[in-house]
Amino acid sequence: MTSQGWSEERSKRSEGPSASRGGRRGRLQAWIPYLFLLPFMVLFVVFLVLPLVYALGISVFETRLVGGTAFVGLENYLRAFGDANFWQGVRRMVVFGIFQVPIMLGLALVFALVLDGGTVWLRNLFRLGFYLPYAVPSVVAALIWGYLYGPSFGPFTQLAELLNFPAPNFLSNGWMLASIANIVTWEFTGYNMIIMYAALQSLPAELDDAAAVDGAKGWQRALYIKVPMIRSAIFLTVIFSIIGTLQLFNEPNIMFAIAPQVIGDHYTPNLYAYTLAFTNQEYNYSAAISFVLGAVVVVFSYTFMLLTNRGELRSR
Repeated sequence: MTSQGWSEERSKRSEGPSASRGGRRGRLQAWIPYLFLLPFMVLFVVFLVLPLVYALGISVFETRLVGGTAFVGLENYLRAFGDANFWQGVRRMVVFGIFQVPIMLGLALVFALVLDGGTVWLRNLFRLGFYLPYAVPSVVAALIWGYLYGPSFGPFTQLAELLNFPAPNFLSNGWMLASIANIVTWEFTGYNMIIMYAALQSLPAELDDAAAVDGAKGWQRALYIKVPMIRSAIFLTVIFSIIGTLQLFNEPNIMFAIAPQVIGDHYTPNLYAYTLAFTNQEYNYSAAISFVLGAVVVVFSYTFMLLTNRGELRSR
């Protein structure tokens, strides 16, 4: 064998172990992202996927006094589609969302624009103050506002009596929906503001500077430049608000304990499903109601997305 052959053979022998080690290292590195995702996937499957599968399974059964648990197929779903209490709650939440969501997101957008404009002192303090209500658990927030709304002991009533003004009963049938809307707006305006503010902060400053050089005023730059450029963030907050509105539970549940004569057990769809399961012991039908509610949420969210996409295509 020539000297050249010997050198090639030695190079192959030396490269063999290193190449194999490099291949193993590459395969191990390819699995690293999946290892980081593993804790989330385990929690996702255990606390979301498995409960959904279990709920779907029990929704096609019915527990009877005579005969025990029996398979009924889609009977619970057909009953849900004809349940007047369920659809009354859905309609109430649609009315609630039509008025509450624009007010909440409008305030969030205004606050985000004010903070982004840098026209306020102590901007970080204001940002924390707007966001702080979201850090308060919704149950605690409902209890706080329930005390403030109290017709006989609440500060609003006492202040009205002190000023000799007629005190409105915020827990009455005519005011209850607006009272809950006020609680939800107080809770989630800051959360939506942070999403919009983060989107505003990511915009290039050159556009705003160029508009200022051209003579555009502050409100013109905000309305015609900044707002259209954060359309995706606003779209995200609207989707979250639609889902949250149709799934409203904590606030009406607390108000149900304070004013049971005004809020019934089917005031919202989620409250109705909860009452069916844990008061009436109708777990099978409650599971079916929950899945029908999920379908309603999907329909409303998809309808909004479809209308928004069509509007964008027409504007182009």
